[in-house]
Amino acid sequence: MKTYTTEQIRNVVLTGNTKSGKTTLAEAMMMEGKVIDRRGTVEARNTVCDNTEIEQLYQRSIYPTLFYTEYEDHKLNFIDTPGSDDFIGGLISAFRVADSGVMLINGQHGVEVGTEIFSRYAEKHNKPLFLAISQLDHEKANWDACMDSLHEAFGNKICPIQFPIDVGIGFNSFVDVVKMKMYRFNDENGTREELDIPADLKDKAEVMHAELAERAAEANEPLMEKFFENGALTPEEIIQGLIIGFRKCEIMPLVIVSGKKDIGVKRLMELITLIAPHPGLTSGKTVSGAEIPCDVKGPASLYIYKTTQEQHLGDVAYFRVMSGKITESMDLVNANNGGKERISGLFVAAGKKREKVTELVAGDMGCTVKLKSAKSNHTLNGSGKDWEFEPIVFPPSKFRTAIKAKSEKDDEKLSEILNKAALEDPTIVVEYSKELRQIIVSGQGEHHINTLKWHINNTYKMEVDLLPPRIPYRETITRMAASSYRHKKQSGGAGQFGEVHLLIEPYIEGAPENNRFKVDGKDLVLNIKGREDYDMDWGGKLIYYNCIVGGSIDGRFMPAILKGVMEKMEEGPLTGSYARDIKCYVYDGKMHPVDSNEISFKLAGRNAFKDAFKKAGPKIMEPIYMVEVMVPSDCMGDVMSDLQNRRALIEGMSSEKGFQILKARVPLAELNKYSTTLSSLTSGRASFTMNLLEYAQVPADVQDKLLKEYEEEEKDE
Repeated sequence: MKTYTTEQIRNVVLTGNTKSGKTTLAEAMMMEGKVIDRRGTVEARNTVCDNTEIEQLYQRSIYPTLFYTEYEDHKLNFIDTPGSDDFIGGLISAFRVADSGVMLINGQHGVEVGTEIFSRYAEKHNKPLFLAISQLDHEKANWDACMDSLHEAFGNKICPIQFPIDVGIGFNSFVDVVKMKMYRFNDENGTREELDIPADLKDKAEVMHAELAERAAEANEPLMEKFFENGALTPEEIIQGLIIGFRKCEIMPLVIVSGKKDIGVKRLMELITLIAPHPGLTSGKTVSGAEIPCDVKGPASLYIYKTTQEQHLGDVAYFRVMSGKITESMDLVNANNGGKERISGLFVAAGKKREKVTELVAGDMGCTVKLKSAKSNHTLNGSGKDWEFEPIVFPPSKFRTAIKAKSEKDDEKLSEILNKAALEDPTIVVEYSKELRQIIVSGQGEHHINTLKWHINNTYKMEVDLLPPRIPYRETITRMAASSYRHKKQSGGAGQFGEVHLLIEPYIEGAPENNRFKVDGKDLVLNIKGREDYDMDWGGKLIYYNCIVGGSIDGRFMPAILKGVMEKMEEGPLTGSYARDIKCYVYDGKMHPVDSNEISFKLAGRNAFKDAFKKAGPKIMEPIYMVEVMVPSDCMGDVMSDLQNRRALIEGMSSEKGFQILKARVPLAELNKYSTTLSSLTSGRASFTMNLLEYAQVPADVQDKLLKEYEEEEKDE
C-alpha cells in the first residue's frame, strides 16, 4: 500500500442508531476502494466490521472497528461505532481520534434517540457531521417525515445536497442539487447513469439549489458578496462555502446512501474528500495544555485510543499518529509510565484484515502488536519528547451489578479477566468493595454487562452469577448519648480488664466546641485535654476527645480505645455500613494493674461506642443520585410514574429538540436495572445519566426493614 500524505488522509467516525446500516455502508465503501473484493452482509455474518462471535450472534455492532478505503488518491480512515447507548465508549474514543463524522439516519424512523445522543457527543467534541439518509428502499421509508424530524432536531444546520425519487421498494434514483444532475443506479454494484433532471422535478431542484447556494454563501463574506452580485454560485463555490461552514460545525451536508444497493456511496466518499478536514488542519492537546500540530515534519508521536486482545496474536494497540512519522522497528518511550517500546510491526487495518506497511505519517491511523506496557490513553514519543496527550473522558456508569464466580477456586481468575476487560473497555468499571464485600461491575447498561458475562462464559469457560449489588449505606446519630462497658476475662494467669466511659454526639460542620452535657439527668462537665480530627475514607468525620482526668485510664491505652471506635465505625452498629460524622468523648474508666492491656481497652471502647450509638437516635443514610432522563414526549407519563414508584423526587422538566428532559433525585437502592426498565417503557428510545448527589436519611419504614434484614444476616452467620 502506498504512503499517503497528511493532506490526502481523512479520519471519519461512522455513527448512527442501531439498524441504521453503518456496517453495510462500510462494506460498500471498502468494495468501492477495492479493499475487499466481495461485500459481506450482517445476516450472513461475514462483514469486516462486525467480526467477533458475539457481534455476529446479536447481528449488531458492539465494538468500534477501524477500517479504511481509498478514493481518488485519498485514504479514508473510518471507525465504525456501535449504535447502542450501552456501548457509547466506542463512539467517544472514536471522536477523540477522528476529525469529522458521518451520521446515518434510518429513512423509516428519522431522528431516533441514538441520533440525538451521538450528535450531542459530536457537538461536545467539536466534530462536524455529514448526515446520510439510508433505508429509503424500505416499504416504510418516509422522506418528508424524516426531513421534518431532522429540521426539528438540527434546525437550519441541515443542508440537503440530494433528494430521492420514488422512495420505497423500487428506490434507485436521486437528484444531486450541487451538480444539478439525476443519478440512476442500475444494479447493486454502484453502476450509475448521470442524467438530466426530469422536467417535473426541475423546479424543486432549482429551489433547493438556490437554498443550498444561499446557505453556503452565508459561511463566507466574499461568497456572500458574489451571491448577492450574481444571484447564484458555481458548484465549486458552493463546495467552498460548505467546506467553511462544515469545518465550523455550522453546516450538516445531507446526502442519500444505500450500502446494500451501493447507491450514493461514491458520491459520499467524494464529498468527504472535498469537504472534510484533513488531519494537518488539527492539533492535539497535552495534559499540560500545549497544542501539538499534526505535522509530518514534527517529532514522532502516537496516541493509543483502543487496545484489544486476540487469540494467537496477543495485545493489539490501535493508534493515531499525532506528529511526525512512525516507522517499523522505531523505538519510542511511553509518556505515561516511562516504559520503552519498539514498533515490531506496523499495520493498516480493515477489521481483522491487516496489511503491513513500513511507515505511517502524521494524521494516519493504524495498529501495532506486542507492546509491553502501553494501553488505551497512552502516548508514545520519540526524539526525547515527553508529550502526554489528554486522556479520553468517558461518561459515568448507568448500570451496576455484583459478580461472583460460581466456584470459589475461580475467584482469582475472575479478577484477572475483569481487569483485562476494563483495560480493553474503559467504560467497564471494576470495584473490589471491602465495604459491600462484593465485586461490583459497572457499565453503560444491562446489555453492556451481559456482553461481558457472555465473554466470561464463552471465551474463558467460567460460570459466574450476576447479583443485585448491596447499597453503600451510611450510619450516623441525631443526638447525644453516653455509655460504658467493662471488658473482663479471667482464664488462668494474666487476664484481661478494661473499662471505658464515653459520650457521643453528632458532628456538625462549624458548630462550636461543647464540654457541658446532661447524662442521666445529671450535669457533666468534661475537661478536654486533647482533640484528634479524622476524615473518614468513606466521607464524613470522627472527632476524638481525650477527657480523662486523675489517671483513671493510662494515656498509653487511649490509641487502643480509638482503634476500637474506628473498627465499629467501619462496621456500623445498625447494618454493618460505614458510620460518619460523630464526636466521641472518652471521659472515664478503670484499669487493673496486672490485667489491663491494649486489647482489653480496644474491646471496651468498641462495645461502649456500639451501645452509645444505638441510644443516640441512630439513622441510616442512603446514597441519592441525580437522574436525568431524555424521553420522547409520548412516553413521559409512563417514565414519570415509574420514577415515582422508585421514591423519586421530581426536580424539574424541560424540552430539547423533540424530547422531554426529566430531572429527579432517586435513591440508589431503587435504581437496580433502571436502564432495562427505561428501555422497555420507551422501546429503547430514551436515555439517562446518573450522578451521586448526596446522602439522605432513609424513611422510617425502610430503616426498620434494613435493621430486620441485618439482624437475620447476623443470626445466619
